[in-house]
Amino acid sequence: MGQSRKRVGRDGKARYTAYYDDVTGRRRSAGTFASRREADRAWQRAEANTAQGRHSDAGRGRQSFARYVEDEWFPNHSIELTTRQNYRYVLDKHILPTFGGYKMIAILPADVRTWVTHLKDQGVKPATIKYCLSVLSAIFTTALNDQITSLHPCAGIKAPTVPPATRRIITPEQYARIHTALPNQEMRLLVETDIETGLRWGELVELRVRDLRLDANALIVSRVVIEIAAKFHPNGGRFLIKEYPKDKAPRRVGLSTHVRDLLAGHISGKTPDDLLFAAPARDRRHEPDPLRDPAGLGSTEPNAGGKTYRHGTLTAYNMGPCRCQHCKDAYASYRAQRRASGADRSRAADPSSPGEADPHISRSWFRQQIWVPALTQAGLGFHVRVHDLRHAHASWLLAGGADLQAVKDRMGHARLTTTEQYLHSLPHADAAAIAALDHIRKRTP
Repeated sequence: MGQSRKRVGRDGKARYTAYYDDVTGRRRSAGTFASRREADRAWQRAEANTAQGRHSDAGRGRQSFARYVEDEWFPNHSIELTTRQNYRYVLDKHILPTFGGYKMIAILPADVRTWVTHLKDQGVKPATIKYCLSVLSAIFTTALNDQITSLHPCAGIKAPTVPPATRRIITPEQYARIHTALPNQEMRLLVETDIETGLRWGELVELRVRDLRLDANALIVSRVVIEIAAKFHPNGGRFLIKEYPKDKAPRRVGLSTHVRDLLAGHISGKTPDDLLFAAPARDRRHEPDPLRDPAGLGSTEPNAGGKTYRHGTLTAYNMGPCRCQHCKDAYASYRAQRRASGADRSRAADPSSPGEADPHISRSWFRQQIWVPALTQAGLGFHVRVHDLRHAHASWLLAGGADLQAVKDRMGHARLTTTEQYLHSLPHADAAAIAALDHIRKRTP
């Protein structure tokens, strides 16, 4: 049972501290008051709340936001590794610098609104602000459930409106120009498989020979590979295979006879565990072309301090900072030499197989070395992402009359509403609507 204890301060005045027992039987303080009557009411309320499951520890609410996030919430929050990596970035960049020194119980809705306004004034994009607010809200949802706080300061706070992106779907003719500009047969087959199946990048580059069902003209998507920072990887590597795709369930994707025959020829000589598409061994080692003599490469543009440096040198890469191919090759050569001497460890190396490089194709390598040069050569006049091939796949299927549910299953969407978004991107949908309007108004096109 609770009680009130009299205390006499240095000023000679009496104070009364209220004590109660929590659910573990531990004696806790409910606060110190000027009168015994107030103290008695305090411990009685605390005991009543404990009996109803609403017990709380005022001391935990007085801990700093940074301590709670770093010691309790972030280490124990169950999320995907890629999400953990994204959370870490926005915590360090946008959230902890503002709220880190606050006490948990001191953060109010007005503070969150001021923070959102500050981010807007700093030029942070609406989508980033919305994401930051969702992370902060997740923190306080957990704190509220754990009864660390009695207030959710993010409740009712509106994020800036994020304008929907205009999705431009490439035509088959535009795709053909990109496909023709790709540098070799394996890269053309990789892109052809992507446009024919609509797979996500991580699903595509994790496909293995055993996933093909050539007799059934299909492949099975049951895994995905992700690229993450070393500090978030269990073994400090670069690639991590997840034994389930994004929708958490394997799916069967049918293949056209054309692609099936191409893949059948491509896997000749491969083992069942081999990747369908692997990074060239040379690119896994990150070995640059033979370096040119910097004396004939000219100088960089002046940096912020007005200084220029000779292209093809480490100084130009670091101090310029210049990212031309010559300077990047100089830096890559330097890093390769350090790895060879044992001074650095390559993140591309598989920790379970020392000395062997991971064969997965890096998204950034493919974009920079294969995709962007092909786009430049194709000369479309607008940018196309690799992921846009997935959008084109879904749109082409719907434009050709495919069933909406079948497209949903093929794409691995969790909800039909996601698939329905592609209905608005069909190339002839608006023209058909205008034709219908002309018809009802008796107008001749």
